[in-house]
Amino acid sequence: MVEHLGDAGGVLVVDETGFLKKGGKSAGVKRQYSGTAGRVENCQVGVFLAYASSRGRALVDRELYLPTEWAQDQERRGQAHVPAEVTFATKPTLAQRMLERAVDAGVPARWVTGDEVYGGDARLRAWLEARDLSYVLAIKATQPLWAATKQGPAEVAAGELAARLPARAWRRLSAGDGAKGPRTYDWARLALVRPGWPGRGFWLLVRRRLSDGELAYYACFGPARTTLAGLVRVAGIRWAVEESFQTAKDQVGLDHYEVRRWDAWYRHVSLVLVAHAFLAAVRASALAPAAADGSQHPRGGS
Repeated sequence: MVEHLGDAGGVLVVDETGFLKKGGKSAGVKRQYSGTAGRVENCQVGVFLAYASSRGRALVDRELYLPTEWAQDQERRGQAHVPAEVTFATKPTLAQRMLERAVDAGVPARWVTGDEVYGGDARLRAWLEARDLSYVLAIKATQPLWAATKQGPAEVAAGELAARLPARAWRRLSAGDGAKGPRTYDWARLALVRPGWPGRGFWLLVRRRLSDGELAYYACFGPARTTLAGLVRVAGIRWAVEESFQTAKDQVGLDHYEVRRWDAWYRHVSLVLVAHAFLAAVRASALAPAAADGSQHPRGGS
């Protein structure tokens, strides 16, 4: 079960980060939303795949997002050395490519998590289901989900389903430790209607913030025996990618580059990912003996 992933498996996390830029020559640069800045900025956007387990976490793959106007502009493509075979792809499509590479390479992960950009993409969710990859993916309140109603199965918005949850459905659980201690919220889940999946379950997971009652929603798929606490732990692991971005930028220079060409971006970022993974492996090896005798345990993890 997900509560006991241990060293035999982990969670794959998809997310993107922005690289602030001046001018319009760098491959893929445009005014677009940057999670790093928290607003629309002139930037490049990289979509990344992180791996998180009980022994640590690291960024393991990357794709540079190429906006539509770049994909259609042959002059700009030529100046930035964008390969002819590269066409426009959405961020969920880029995430799927990286997930497929990870699965084909034998990365020991059975769960995937990500934010609303990825959870709101029905094709990505269907692909994960077809590969029997369990997921906890954030979605918007307006996301339609198949659920039981008085009139029979129907698509109902996640927010509307959450409003139907009785008080007894909520449990106060930690989604893992953060910089200020346990990330504690109220959580509830509702089984969804998806016939034809023996041994598998579909759920709406809802998180309620203690301070103001704000709700967040997740579409979930996994083994039918998965508990509410198990889904919460996977949802909490999503923060691992933010930590990975921070350490990669601070320690190995993820955002410290001045290149414009497509291939140069990939060379720089690939070397950074290798260095970042090396540091994660060294840290895991250093902590292993201490964890074995119970004197110390890695922070976070799955």
